Amino acid sequence: MTYDILITGGTIVNHDGIGPADVGITNGRIVGIGDLARASAGQKINATGLHVLPGVIDSQVHFREPGSEAKEDLQTGSRAAVLGGVTAVFEMPNTNPTTSTVEAIQDKVKRAKGRMHCDHAFYAGATNENSKELPDLERTPGCCGVKVFMGASTGSLLVADDEGLAKVLANITRRAAFHSEDEPRMQSRQHLAVPGDWTSHPIVRDAEAAMISTKRLVRLARKAGKRIHVLHISTAEEIEYLAQHRDVATVEVTPQHLTLQAPDCYEQLAGKAQMNPPIRSRRHKMGLWAGIRNGLVDVIGSDHAPHLAVEKAKPYPNSPSGMPGVQTLVPILLDHVAKNRLSLERFVDLTSAGANRIFGIAGKGRMAVGYDADFTLVDLKAKRTITDDWIASKCQWTPFAGREVTGWPTATIIRGQLVMQDDEVIAEGQGKPIRFQEQL
Repeated sequence: MTYDILITGGTIVNHDGIGPADVGITNGRIVGIGDLARASAGQKINATGLHVLPGVIDSQVHFREPGSEAKEDLQTGSRAAVLGGVTAVFEMPNTNPTTSTVEAIQDKVKRAKGRMHCDHAFYAGATNENSKELPDLERTPGCCGVKVFMGASTGSLLVADDEGLAKVLANITRRAAFHSEDEPRMQSRQHLAVPGDWTSHPIVRDAEAAMISTKRLVRLARKAGKRIHVLHISTAEEIEYLAQHRDVATVEVTPQHLTLQAPDCYEQLAGKAQMNPPIRSRRHKMGLWAGIRNGLVDVIGSDHAPHLAVEKAKPYPNSPSGMPGVQTLVPILLDHVAKNRLSLERFVDLTSAGANRIFGIAGKGRMAVGYDADFTLVDLKAKRTITDDWIASKCQWTPFAGREVTGWPTATIIRGQLVMQDDEVIAEGQGKPIRFQEQL
């Protein structure tokens, strides 16, 4: 056999297990897996000593374009992604203007062409006014689905009442993603915000606000007979509750909620630890890990949401919520693998297969013949310290600065093209829109 590209000498991790194998690539797709020592290729990539994983998909990022390009844009955000071993991203709609029309989705796809380094899809934002247009938005090429903010976060998108949510659920056909926090409860607790004290953030946006919202969401979804994806779960109680509703709900957690805990993170990082929903106590963190172990959690997304350091330095509650994460997702999770909190097979399930399953991605999210040749190559033994100067995001900081990790992404391959190798982006602007089965 002759291939365009051969990845040789590595240990692959896929549906067949973990073991030594080569991968043959032609026309950007996988065409052979196994012992390909006798094959020839136009290009060979030596993966000796490395593990070859299906390309990591980050299904929740905020790249801030259009409207807040000083914090991030599609080009810099996707550079951070590929440097972190991420091959594809789903970008969020709370930009300015919001991504709540077909024209806005098309504009983002156009902006991405020739500028984004990884493959990409964009969420359509639901509003109280656009529910009738959601079926058209869902079918727009490059759209990964509808996103609904039940609690206010960064941006102007908000559907907080049952009537508005029912309209959204009545009109969608694909699985929709939800930021689940109860807006009325959070508004009633604003007086509990202590100026300059970030430890009061999880008191204002307490665990009950998340639980009330998620119960409402499941009740409405079940009544409408629609599929929901609950983003960045932050409480142990939601994990237990959602286990009873697997027929309608899928579940995401973030590396931040799995790694940081209150009050320590607020005392050490101040505003840099502030995100929505908040980082909570160790009890909640352990509840999320229980959801990882028992198979409840379907996917891990970074919720990459950068703000400039000068903005994060404002005293609470004037500091904005959100932190960068797309570049650190792989190193942080690999460190959990090294510490035996997470198996490598589960890592793959949460960062590629899960997104494929939930969103119906066409030809991505699995290392199998016929699929796109997307790979994240990692050195499981590499010890590195995460630093701010490694961060490619315009914000130029990370909450994990100074943290030593074991496990590091060494190469990012997208549709057979070597995009990142050894901390250097070597192929720019080659990203393409992701295709979905429900749009074919």
